[in-house]
Amino acid sequence: MKVKINNIKAYNEKLKLIDKEICGFLEMHINDELTAATSKIWHGHPVWFIDENPIVDYSKQKKGLRLMFWSGSSFKEEKLNVKGKTFKNTSIFYHKISETDLKDLKRWLQKAKEIQWDYKNIVKRKGKLESLK
Repeated sequence: MKVKINNIKAYNEKLKLIDKEICGFLEMHINDELTAATSKIWHGHPVWFIDENPIVDYSKQKKGLRLMFWSGSSFKEEKLNVKGKTFKNTSIFYHKISETDLKDLKRWLQKAKEIQWDYKNIVKRKGKLESLK
């Protein structure tokens, strides 16, 4: 039976030390930069929303710790090079805390506020994404 985790701190605490360090760094800086956002565990991992639209999340995967920006393909950022197959998302994978870069993260989070595709209404629009900003 899978235990449901309902807060981000609990999610982070369940990870191995190296991933816990990365997640702590990401959580702190995402919260600092996206002050208008709400966050919750959604589909099993931490996700931040602006006006109920998903903006950024992170999750532990086989390839490493994945930081994903839901509208990231529109950011035109070289390091966000893992492209989504269907939507406008893009990601970067981390394996150790030294791979993180605060300057990059802040720039990406600023773009996440400014560039958004409307995932909130994707079902209503039958899978069609529209630009919000």
